[in-house]
Amino acid sequence: MRNAADEIDVFKALSNPVRLKILQWLREPRSNFPIERGIADPDDVGVCVSQITDKAGVAQSTVSTHMRELERAGLVRSTRVGKWTHYMRDEDRIKEVLSVLGRSL
Repeated sequence: MRNAADEIDVFKALSNPVRLKILQWLREPRSNFPIERGIADPDDVGVCVSQITDKAGVAQSTVSTHMRELERAGLVRSTRVGKWTHYMRDEDRIKEVLSVLGRSL
């Protein structure tokens, strides 16, 4: 991680059980989200926020807030496909976070 603020953003993002669950679901998008309902390949651009909303069972605005927190921490990346936002995990960043934690704790 680059600095203390980055570490705080990661811990803040992971401290919420819904955000943590979303991050876990995004690890295997084809297993966790109905691909036939998507408008793009989840391996290329990620999962549509509406699919995450359906699975999480919370309001779309709540999911959008959660996704912004995960993105701010660098744990996911967003891609616009038309008017929809898709999210996928940033595996390189997640590996970096795990490596730093392994050395720090």
